[in-house]
Amino acid sequence: MKNNYLELMKRKNEIMKKSVGIDYSLFESGSIAFDYERMMEKVGYSLKEIRGIQEETGVGNTPMYELHNLTNLARSLVPKGKGARIFLKDEASNPSGSFKARRAATAVYHAKKLGFSGVIAATSGNYGAAVASQAAMRGMNCIIVQECYDSKGKGQPEIIEKARKCEAFGAEVVQLSVGPELFYTFLKLLEETGYFNASLYTPFGIAGVETLGYELNKQMIERTGKSPDTVVITNAGGGNLTGTARGLIKAGADKTEIIAASVNLKGLHMASDSDFNKKSFTTGHTGFGIPFATVPDRSDVPRSAARPLRYMDRYVTVNQGEVFYMTEALAQLEGLERGPAGNVSLAAAFAIAQEMDKNQTIIVQETEYTGAGKHLQPQLTFARNNGIKISLGNPADEVPGKSIILPSHPSCITVQDINLNKLRQSLITNSLKEINRDKHKNITDEDIKFLADETKSRPEIVKEIIRTIEL
Repeated sequence: MKNNYLELMKRKNEIMKKSVGIDYSLFESGSIAFDYERMMEKVGYSLKEIRGIQEETGVGNTPMYELHNLTNLARSLVPKGKGARIFLKDEASNPSGSFKARRAATAVYHAKKLGFSGVIAATSGNYGAAVASQAAMRGMNCIIVQECYDSKGKGQPEIIEKARKCEAFGAEVVQLSVGPELFYTFLKLLEETGYFNASLYTPFGIAGVETLGYELNKQMIERTGKSPDTVVITNAGGGNLTGTARGLIKAGADKTEIIAASVNLKGLHMASDSDFNKKSFTTGHTGFGIPFATVPDRSDVPRSAARPLRYMDRYVTVNQGEVFYMTEALAQLEGLERGPAGNVSLAAAFAIAQEMDKNQTIIVQETEYTGAGKHLQPQLTFARNNGIKISLGNPADEVPGKSIILPSHPSCITVQDINLNKLRQSLITNSLKEINRDKHKNITDEDIKFLADETKSRPEIVKEIIRTIEL
């Protein structure tokens, strides 16, 4: 078979269907719509089943801490009566050191159940380590395809650390440079090996995160007598937020506010060779968070089960320097040394807690392990070596790709709100482009309802946005 880029891309859908074992066409309807809930129900697993699967490999049931010292620090900056209690769900306690063990547990279990001999995942993040860990436990082969270097062969310390972790679990790691090479190599390996595509974005992968939301609510009721008022979730591809929110809803916490948090990397392009090493965060940033929110099906499966705008009540950003500062604060004030991704939501929660009343609760939804390359010191050294200016001051003055400003005082830590209505309009606009490409398609009432669900809005709002776009 021809394996040049164009020929392989023509076989993309065929390869994907065979390697995931899902016929996504069964859930398609209308011109834009598909039956999301039916896909989750028919292809996924029940919450009870997933909890049993995860317990087999020691995943889940992670501890929760109340961050007394950080709560007191936040309260010292605001008027009396303000400053919510800050809690933290410690997902670093999972076998591979992050919440992504929950996704990997269900994906690898499903691959074994279907009779695959191995699994492949394309990821530069913690998910690779999670898949490798679960594959080792299930006695399966594992290949991790990692976007690691720029064209000069220079790789970020955090990504190199994750490769080391994957290899420690026995996985074969294929390291590539930034660009289209990643998806091409991923498809080629899926076709050549016949392995299972352990995608982050399958229904069983996202359903694996539902246990996190369920546990989180149960633990909060045990500790405080009620569901959490607010949950802050680091947002990248949207699966973390989607799964956690669905789990909270299934646990009865449908009034809990869901806040997404990402690192502000405005101006940096994630697929740019020149920008690749100018960022100090490989996940949990706007370079993934905004594109995946507005075009969720840009993932490695035909229909992504991660649909963050369906569940998001608020979306905020924090700056790189603020996350580094809170990483150090968590270690020195609470005795917990954890990696950077979870500390994105911690930085946001620290600021948002100051907006809330003293009798309210806010949860940092996950932590991740730290290691040699994931520690803030090598990250800052790497940034400095790439011409990034490191200084103390006001993080609001930080320019991604040019400077990292560590807060001179904790009062400098703030959040910036992203306009959710603009994201909703972008999602609807992007969906309409699909119809415009095919003159035989027309928007239907079913499509309108689907877009209302996608954007957590009402059909009449969707219609008004469409009228605005058409004008």
